[in-house]
Amino acid sequence: MRSNGWADLYGWELDRGSNVPLFRQIFAQVRTAIVAGALKPDTRLPSSRALAERLGVARTSVVAAFDQLLAEGYVESRRGSGTFVGVDLAGLPRISPRHRKPGIAKSPSTPAPRRSFQDFERATVQAEARPFNTGRTLMDARTVETWRKITNQVMRSPGNDHLGYTDPRGLTGLRQSLCDYLRAARAVRCDPEQVIVTSGTQHATDLAIRVLLEPDDEVWIEEPGYPLTHAQLVLAKMWPAPIPVDVQGIVVDAGIRIAPRARAAFITPSHQFPTGVVLSMARRLELLSWARDNDAFIIEDDYTSEFRYSGPPLSSLQGLDDGERVIYIGTLNKALFPGLRLGYAVVPHALLPSFLRARYLIDRQPPSLQQAVMAEFMRQGYFAAHIRRMRHAYCEQRDALAATLKRRAGDGLKIDVPDQGMHLVAYLARGFSDRRIESEARQAGIVVHAISRFYRSRSPRPGLMLGFSGFPQALIVPAAARLGALIARHTRHDINE
Repeated sequence: MRSNGWADLYGWELDRGSNVPLFRQIFAQVRTAIVAGALKPDTRLPSSRALAERLGVARTSVVAAFDQLLAEGYVESRRGSGTFVGVDLAGLPRISPRHRKPGIAKSPSTPAPRRSFQDFERATVQAEARPFNTGRTLMDARTVETWRKITNQVMRSPGNDHLGYTDPRGLTGLRQSLCDYLRAARAVRCDPEQVIVTSGTQHATDLAIRVLLEPDDEVWIEEPGYPLTHAQLVLAKMWPAPIPVDVQGIVVDAGIRIAPRARAAFITPSHQFPTGVVLSMARRLELLSWARDNDAFIIEDDYTSEFRYSGPPLSSLQGLDDGERVIYIGTLNKALFPGLRLGYAVVPHALLPSFLRARYLIDRQPPSLQQAVMAEFMRQGYFAAHIRRMRHAYCEQRDALAATLKRRAGDGLKIDVPDQGMHLVAYLARGFSDRRIESEARQAGIVVHAISRFYRSRSPRPGLMLGFSGFPQALIVPAAARLGALIARHTRHDINE
């Protein structure tokens, strides 16, 4: 039997100035480690020779300690295999993890947490793989095989980038590839020095909040809008002001009226979350003018820019910015897979030192192995090819979802088929409860998100947000049929009443 190595890593040491005999010190250390649970039953202990060499003592001291442990039943000797922590130690005062109550055990001396993050349970829903959960992606066989091949290449010859700490902005190769991609696909004005690799848009948003804002600052957020951005701002003790969104995007005039002293605006201009509307050119220019005149910043979250289904991708707001007022953030997690944990921020030159210091203090640097694989994936053209294939597949999945819902739900839904993104919104008739539909759909094995949860101040328009990017048509069509039938039943029930 092989050792699991934990006993080799244990902090064995002796007190040379103590009057306690060495063998008794060794015995006491092993016994304490076993009783405390640091050395589990069936753990193989170092050999007497190896432990003697490590402690710098005669082997006889270790043998004497092992003999005492053996006599008292803490360890057992197995011929030809070594000395192991005893398997039958039921009499020791140890609490089995199976018998612990869930949660944090609280004693009178344990301080109470100042914040409990009550909304955290909502995050567990995102892990569900049932239609029509959001934030999920698909990878075809070509992408999987290519990713495996490049990963093997990187692992066969790990370079110096992986053997020490690197630039907190990220690897030069990945930042160059990101810069080339963003300039070509999104009309972002940048050079590699401005690109900071993050773990995703949420991480980039956190950096922006830390660098640009102080507690009690007013900021604009969209309504309806992304709930995690609101939660991050509240956590940082800001004053997020919900600004209404209409068919042209965020209403700048309303923002000036509602929060005239705002220091920043957090927006999703290319595909507003959750409605999917595009910020019009007039509003873009109006927003940039507001930022210039009020010494404010705009955080442009371009979270699903890759997937546009009619015409070329929209140009970024950042590309129109002459005053370095826009921090552009994006993610590779939705373009490929959420487990990748790679995103980016494009930061104006004047803000770079502050962003870099914050990035370094929070997380030192992004993981270099994933960056190296991603850089090669992009450099060799596989990323662009993957996006083209997935854009076609997601478009078909979107259309299958919309067509099935329209056919089965009847007049109970008004479906906005988006030109971009990875989800669609199906609006319910006034008077319907989207949260009730959300709950009943979950009981039927379907995950939908009530968009009334994304409103903070205005009366919400009831609707359901449905992700289509993470599910093949073979799953989408029957699940959409069940959901449509459920909504149709509600419609008939209301008419009969």
